[in-house]
Amino acid sequence: MTQTEAEQKAMQSSRAPVLDVVIPVYNEETDLGLCVRRLHAYLRDGFPFTARITIADNASTDATLDVAELLADELDEVEVLHLDAKGRGRALRAAWSGSDATVVAYMDVDLSTDLNALLPLVAPLVSGHSDLAIGTRLDSAARVVRGPKREFISRCYNLILKTTLRAGFSDAQCGFKAIRSDVARELLPLVRDGEWFFDTELLVLAERAGLRIHEVPVDWIDDPDSRVDIVDTARKDLRGIWRLTKALTTGALPLDELRAAVGREPLVAGVPLGMIGQLVRFAIVGVSSTLAYIVLYLLLQPLLGAQGANLFALLVTAIGNTAANRAFTFGVRGRADAVSHQFQGLAIFGFGLAITSGSLFALHRWAPDAAVTVELGVLVTANLVATLIRFVGLRWVFRHAGDAREHPADFHDELDAVRRRRAVNPAQGMEVSR
Repeated sequence: MTQTEAEQKAMQSSRAPVLDVVIPVYNEETDLGLCVRRLHAYLRDGFPFTARITIADNASTDATLDVAELLADELDEVEVLHLDAKGRGRALRAAWSGSDATVVAYMDVDLSTDLNALLPLVAPLVSGHSDLAIGTRLDSAARVVRGPKREFISRCYNLILKTTLRAGFSDAQCGFKAIRSDVARELLPLVRDGEWFFDTELLVLAERAGLRIHEVPVDWIDDPDSRVDIVDTARKDLRGIWRLTKALTTGALPLDELRAAVGREPLVAGVPLGMIGQLVRFAIVGVSSTLAYIVLYLLLQPLLGAQGANLFALLVTAIGNTAANRAFTFGVRGRADAVSHQFQGLAIFGFGLAITSGSLFALHRWAPDAAVTVELGVLVTANLVATLIRFVGLRWVFRHAGDAREHPADFHDELDAVRRRRAVNPAQGMEVSR
């Protein structure tokens, strides 16, 4: 090698790579060398972006760490990170948090996924179009070789995620993912799991923050020598789903702060973030309230008359409507300001009562013998007008709901602590070999 070539190589190695591919390993002394060399050759010979391979050793008890360090000495742009605790999530958090690359990724050491999917995975992140990218084995365009047992478990797990957490992504556990580093720095402090549920938790948080997740159908061949304990992993995943569902339901996660940190602002001026979803949820609550109102009015009209039945039915459904919109439409939970919100909702109810009562008064003045069905038609029409006023009014009532939501202090404290540690020493708590 000439001196000029050596200098160019030294300059390239001193610059931060575009991509950092992390391979988490535990007791993989036999397969590690073959897989890393294969990946290294692929990145060196045809990959268009500068790349690094980081071998993240999860407290291996065999010679995995020694093999990894030999590979780092032999191959350019291969590093080793050693952790004293097991857990894929812990390894990825440590490696990704300390990386200086633009995009960080990971893949399983067995390289079950065809490497030709790596560029389609990474390119949308490098361009800035997407924030995260995942390989999916469940897309119709994917080609997968694995047994029926694993296929069934994978599809059941993703069905559970869609049912409980309303997940929009198709394959949570495929060991082939990438994320922009700036996005990872905002998400990782909020991901609590350090094992197999790490992927799912990361993706759910990203989705709830409004980040764009790109999916790549992959060619994937199951590793028959996989050491994953399916029963133990399933138990921990279900426990993680319960914990995350509870955190999302109670408002424990600081999603509003996360959205602000990742810059997910409204695209259309005058249309606040989430307003379309609020309209849909408000409509669902409104239809339910209207049906309840109709039933109550028809039951009470013979006893209380038109005005009395309207007043009672509207009052009962207004209280229920405010409570339902508070939790379901605007995502405000807990007891804080609940009474105040109800009083403000009743004030809005007063406008609705004035509109509906005025409509009844006008109907009886011009058509005193109108049938109860005509009364009901007039009231439903008046209620539609009142509903529009109610939506605007409730958006005003809950305008500071995100700020007032009670976030446990440990999330904020942990977020600040992680950022302070990263600012002082990005590699704190781990050993890195080059």
